[in-house]
Amino acid sequence: MGEMMGEGVDGVRMTWNAWPKTKVEASKCVVPIAATISPIRPHPNIPTLPYAPLRCKTCVAALNPFSRVDYTAKIWICPLCFQRNHFPPHYASAISETNIPGELYPQYTTVDYCWSPPPASASASASDSVCLFVVDTCMIEEEMELVKSAVRRALVSFKENFMVGFISYGTQVHVHQLAYTDIIDKVYVFRGDNDLSKDQVLDHLSLSTKSAFSKLPTTNATAHAPAPLNCFLLPASDCEYKLNSLLDELKTDQWPVPPGSRSLRCTGVALTVAAALLAACTPGTAARIVALVGGPCTQGPGTIVSKDLSDPVRSHKDLDKDAAPYFQKAVKYYDSLGKQLASQGHVLDLFASALDQVGVAEMKVAVERTGGLVVLSESFGHSVFKDSFIRLFEEGDQSLRLCSNGTLEIYCSKDIKIQGIIGPCTSLEKKGVSIADTVIGQGNTMAWKMCSLDRNTNLTVYFDISSSDRSNPPGTVNPQLYLQFLTSYQNPEGEMMLRVTTVSRKWVESDVGSEELVQGFDQETAAVVMARLCSHKMEMEEGFDAARWLDRNLIRLCSKFGEYRKDDPASFSLNLCFSLFPQFMFNLRRSQFVQVFNNSPDETAYFRMLLNRESITNAAVMIQPSLISYSFNSLPSPALLDVSSICADRILLLDSYFSVVIFHGMTIAQWRNMGYQNQPEHEAFKQLLEAPQQEAQMIIHDRFPVPRLVVCDQHGSQARFLLAKLNPSSTYNNVNDMAAGSDVIFTDDVSLQVFFEHLQRLAVQS
Repeated sequence: MGEMMGEGVDGVRMTWNAWPKTKVEASKCVVPIAATISPIRPHPNIPTLPYAPLRCKTCVAALNPFSRVDYTAKIWICPLCFQRNHFPPHYASAISETNIPGELYPQYTTVDYCWSPPPASASASASDSVCLFVVDTCMIEEEMELVKSAVRRALVSFKENFMVGFISYGTQVHVHQLAYTDIIDKVYVFRGDNDLSKDQVLDHLSLSTKSAFSKLPTTNATAHAPAPLNCFLLPASDCEYKLNSLLDELKTDQWPVPPGSRSLRCTGVALTVAAALLAACTPGTAARIVALVGGPCTQGPGTIVSKDLSDPVRSHKDLDKDAAPYFQKAVKYYDSLGKQLASQGHVLDLFASALDQVGVAEMKVAVERTGGLVVLSESFGHSVFKDSFIRLFEEGDQSLRLCSNGTLEIYCSKDIKIQGIIGPCTSLEKKGVSIADTVIGQGNTMAWKMCSLDRNTNLTVYFDISSSDRSNPPGTVNPQLYLQFLTSYQNPEGEMMLRVTTVSRKWVESDVGSEELVQGFDQETAAVVMARLCSHKMEMEEGFDAARWLDRNLIRLCSKFGEYRKDDPASFSLNLCFSLFPQFMFNLRRSQFVQVFNNSPDETAYFRMLLNRESITNAAVMIQPSLISYSFNSLPSPALLDVSSICADRILLLDSYFSVVIFHGMTIAQWRNMGYQNQPEHEAFKQLLEAPQQEAQMIIHDRFPVPRLVVCDQHGSQARFLLAKLNPSSTYNNVNDMAAGSDVIFTDDVSLQVFFEHLQRLAVQS
């Protein structure tokens, strides 16, 4: 079972790698039956076949290595629905036991199909070749200059055929015409307090089919003007000078702001105009809206706070008490915008940089529906924004290789039902027999749209077992179950690809074959699946107590799979297959996903968006950070995520995904401040200081968004970034137990040891 625990070639990991046969038995397993899939994760052992796949005529699943083949009758039997299918003539004429197509090779459970030639036009070859910048101008001059500098850097990295558009907004929305004309440059202006429909926007831009272009005056000055569709989106090579001139002239919003008031900012209207413009100019073509937002929306649709500065932006407490008057209306607006963008195949990327909140919590639904990227930072000058923003457009090794126009279809064996998906996708509302009655996330469908996806994109699929009839449970006829994931997408070269992944697992009796069930438990995947489900419930269910829900499920799991004597906590033990799971749950309870205190709703939404879309390995680091120790006495090695790991002569490297912390012990910091690393006789000390820096840069290099790098010393103010993640085994209550050179954490939180003691006591109760 060990080879199943990693993503391997298929990019699929499951909470349980052996499935219980009935709905009742599945509910007793506590942890949901779920699979996480990285739809386009690259792997050198995945072949690319230059033809279209064969499909089952009943369930439409593709031919795969688990299909039974009758080489004499030229028939293959679908493993999902058992339908007998005849091979077409071009297969039947050559297929034999010694000559089989690539998709039937046992090791090729995942194959890529590419049967459409790449587009002849280079301009159509990049899936992310259309970029519409939407830039907020309600900010101070210094921030405005940083934004303009970032856009200029992006322009330099664009290919010649990269299509670019530009919208600026503040109190009003300005759509800039980038085409050269013989007359003065034209800018289309929209009021920021109007709730505009798509047709109204297009009519105002003269892009509506109802607009009578023939009625426009045709004087000598306008007779040779470009066609309206070509005015707003141009290749970077054609408009680079014009766009740079526009950026030079772009100023902060000039609308007067009375004392005690916020700037009038119409983010919602700007995004409405951007979505309508792309619908007219690039219908059915992949395009990205790149929004650079510097503050909260205060007028028009999508407003999150009033203009009066005395009214604070909503907090978690306000949301819990239903005291955020703008929240639900804004979420409803962005939900409809997300549906519109998803139907168009367009993406909303959000780069929010401000000390205050900007409305990420409300925009989350639109960003997730379209598979967009999100970056949250304190300033447009911060490395988190600057490095992440340029990564979006870079080529080569640093490229994100963003793909577009993706759809995911899932086909299952009989008695397996799909409850839904949590992740960056939207439902296509495709009905079928495999849809469950209960819904989690994007449900009631067998197909999902992914407007944008990359190699780290990860989706969680929740399943239900429909059979409750013990007389004829699944697995009676066939002990194996099958799942097939079909992902079609357009790669950065413009080719349409189809990836077919077929996986098989075994049905087991959870009572009789409990050992097989236990051995198939994937602790890391289970922790991430529980975290995603818990975050989803916190957003969707009013009054949901996340910590209590996690505690109850953990107690139930330990009661079922632990070994103990009734009412004897000392006798309790867990199988190695479950030994790490309680620790994951302990850290999840303390994480920013569950403990929202001291985080704004925007920060919480940001953290949860990344939790829902990143790979299992990355998501596990978000829940339980990794800690590496560097010292003179040993090679770099993993350290316990505990305050006892702090030592005066040790350097610690903490990776919590959102931040990377290099923590110098007290003695190390003193030696560094005295400059010992600059002396030839202390070359070893210099290497010790450089080692965690090099490792940190490797982590930052491979990650998007770029994490915050924190370099701190023991007892320094920024040491809090490390201390907040460590197990508080030494607090002010037991300072006498502290080792020399270590540290204490000033908290009333229980330690992991106390947590385990309580868990053992509750798990063994009669």
